[in-house]
Amino acid sequence: MGMTITEKILAAHAGREEVHPGMLINARVDIALGHDVTAPIAIEEFRKAGGRKVFDRRKVVLVADHFTPNKDIKSAQQVKIMRDFAREHRLDHYYEGGKAGICHVLLPEQGIALPGDLIVGADSHTCTYGALGAFATGVGSTDLAAAMLTGELWFRTPESMKIVLTGKPPKWVSGKDIILYIIGRIGVDGAAYRAMEFTGAAVAELSMADRLAMANMVVEAGAKNGIFAPDAVTEDYVKYRAERDYLGWASDPDARYASVLEIDVSEIEPQVAFPHLPSNVKGLSKVGSIKIDQVFIGSCTNGRLEDLRLAAGLLRGREVAPFVRLIVIPATPEIYRTAMAEGLFDIFLDAGAVISPPTCGACLGGHMGVLADGERAVATTNRNFVGRMGHPGSEVYLANPAVAAASAILGRIAGPDELKGVHKL
Repeated sequence: MGMTITEKILAAHAGREEVHPGMLINARVDIALGHDVTAPIAIEEFRKAGGRKVFDRRKVVLVADHFTPNKDIKSAQQVKIMRDFAREHRLDHYYEGGKAGICHVLLPEQGIALPGDLIVGADSHTCTYGALGAFATGVGSTDLAAAMLTGELWFRTPESMKIVLTGKPPKWVSGKDIILYIIGRIGVDGAAYRAMEFTGAAVAELSMADRLAMANMVVEAGAKNGIFAPDAVTEDYVKYRAERDYLGWASDPDARYASVLEIDVSEIEPQVAFPHLPSNVKGLSKVGSIKIDQVFIGSCTNGRLEDLRLAAGLLRGREVAPFVRLIVIPATPEIYRTAMAEGLFDIFLDAGAVISPPTCGACLGGHMGVLADGERAVATTNRNFVGRMGHPGSEVYLANPAVAAASAILGRIAGPDELKGVHKL
């Protein structure tokens, strides 16, 4: 019997010829990731277990991204714990300050996360790396401690569900819209502990930025991981970045799936997730007139260069609506530098936006964009739970960067086609 791409990666890392859904395995880890919220807990557990040395200083990655630049004394202490640990163990991959970016954008960009890898991270959106053809999943801080110490973890092999994408995405429809549409179809537990495998002719139409955004959000449907088989788009992205050798896998024709979902992406319009769940989705044409107070363009879902270019194309020559705050956060220093060199910052500043150094901050209601009671925000992030970006009485609407930019200009949730004379960079 054939295996899925997820099963093949797990089997290879467990030293087995095959695995099947439900099987408990102990598998070798290629990358163990932590950030300034979760890594300090893992470091404490590592030391409690008597850890004296990480399993491989090249494969433990620590990134200060959630509350940085440090917003208060507590966050400064958190980063200090990471910094001291990285220095003690001479980690190759420790990022803070001018080298730190949002971890789930930084690792693919720097060639640390690669096709065929088994990656664990003490953050639920570690599933992002499945866009490259890796098995990547979030774990708790205690599991991260075990991975840092031994280089291995146990897993229950997930069932796989195949999502077949056909057609061609219409104008203004991105990977963000496709994954929101899927989550709206299946619900927040529709893929519980399953691998969401994306395939079909439409995948070739999706950029790496689209795929990363989609894999990033599979956890919002309860998935263990999301994954795309590597193809020419993957190779073009990875080949000049990879810091080591990698291996691409693909599912066998006779692989078994728990379910199959077919979606014609040509029938999808830009999507908006209403409070307070990513599954509470409506097509843009059904949103109505909803006034907003803030727009946030950034995060590990949509803080990439392609996202900033798209937003800037709409904001060029225009201004943010009165009494609306627009916050733009490039996800990594490389994206920040390139956006600045391309003149995107001039466009954002002329429009009245605030530009922040790379940080997760606003996405989780940490800093750089916290909402007050009763305020509404359009965000290109991945979650809109109660109190996610600030006060429990605030509301967050999830959308793609084009919808976010148009909404900032018009002061209400709106689409790009409502603007006259749309610019393209």
